[in-house]
Amino acid sequence: MELRPGEWAGAGRGHTSMAMTQSPRILSVATALPPHQLDQNDTLAAARAVFGPRMRDFDRLAPVFANTGIETRHAVMPMEWYIQPRGWPERTAAFREGALVLLEEAAGAALSRAGLRPADVDAIVCASTTGIATPSLEALLLERMGFRPDTVRVPLFGLGCAGGVLGLARAGQIAQAMAGRTVLFLVVELCTLACRTGEATPTNVVASALFADGAAAAVLRADGDETGAPLLRASAEHTWPGTRDVMGWRVEDDGFGVIFSQDIPTVISARLGPVVERFLDGQGMARTDLAGLVCHPGGAKVLHALEAVFDPVTEGLADAWAVLRACGNMSAASVMFVLERRLAAGASGPHLMSALGPGFTAALALVDL
Repeated sequence: MELRPGEWAGAGRGHTSMAMTQSPRILSVATALPPHQLDQNDTLAAARAVFGPRMRDFDRLAPVFANTGIETRHAVMPMEWYIQPRGWPERTAAFREGALVLLEEAAGAALSRAGLRPADVDAIVCASTTGIATPSLEALLLERMGFRPDTVRVPLFGLGCAGGVLGLARAGQIAQAMAGRTVLFLVVELCTLACRTGEATPTNVVASALFADGAAAAVLRADGDETGAPLLRASAEHTWPGTRDVMGWRVEDDGFGVIFSQDIPTVISARLGPVVERFLDGQGMARTDLAGLVCHPGGAKVLHALEAVFDPVTEGLADAWAVLRACGNMSAASVMFVLERRLAAGASGPHLMSALGPGFTAALALVDL
């Protein structure tokens, strides 16, 4: 049977492998955090002051701030900014400037670690779902950082928390298609800008306890010369029918209204395992062949569900817990923080990257560190 580039026999729909041509390698990874650090106890006090007088059951919800497993988070704006009512113009301005600052820092660090300059980049993939910018963020960075005018640009919107894994996968596919060229993957999420204090609901209280801001960058190339760099071997995604209301945004008068179901850990426990097994089977692997995991730390309950799904593989989960504890849930950017920690620790061998986002979609990637 003849296979087209990017396909492999027995894979099943929705699964792709990069082994048919030169597989892309990750030359570097870097992350960036905004300047305002939020202590979880201080955030609880602020939430109590804002939501408490309007919510009869606030005290019943308050333990979520401790149960998230988060100690500190980072935000693009100081605490007092979020307490005041904000509309689309203010949120969009904060997103644009905050995102560009973080992306410039992360991209500069990733290029420096790879021994490259902005002018060496041939394509940029940029994922973000927490704000709107037109021209898109990577377009705004071209002159700001000195990228070439002919740089190929691929902005990605709507992937949510899955954007870190799927964005990296898309960058890898582009690097494979543009063999020998340099691809820069960027991801930035400013989740705190969706804080809407005018609506006193349990969902907004949970969001105020969980979400944070951050950015990351990675440099990829598929030319066969970078033999020591991590190999992006394969990727896959699976969207379950009938789950569109599990996670996403509502467009409200004053900004994005967060949608996330309490059933997310249950969906993971019940449905993720077979998807992972099918993906690994297509690569001739079993779970026990994995050296470790690079999981998006969506929250404590999500990580506990992932622990059960991936059992007996546990290596790398401590890094996910550490990112959650120190940085909170930065949506798509979070998994790149975990990957950076794994690389810094000298991890090696096949690692499964995973995240879940709106759709409801499981995003998977197999990376040889």
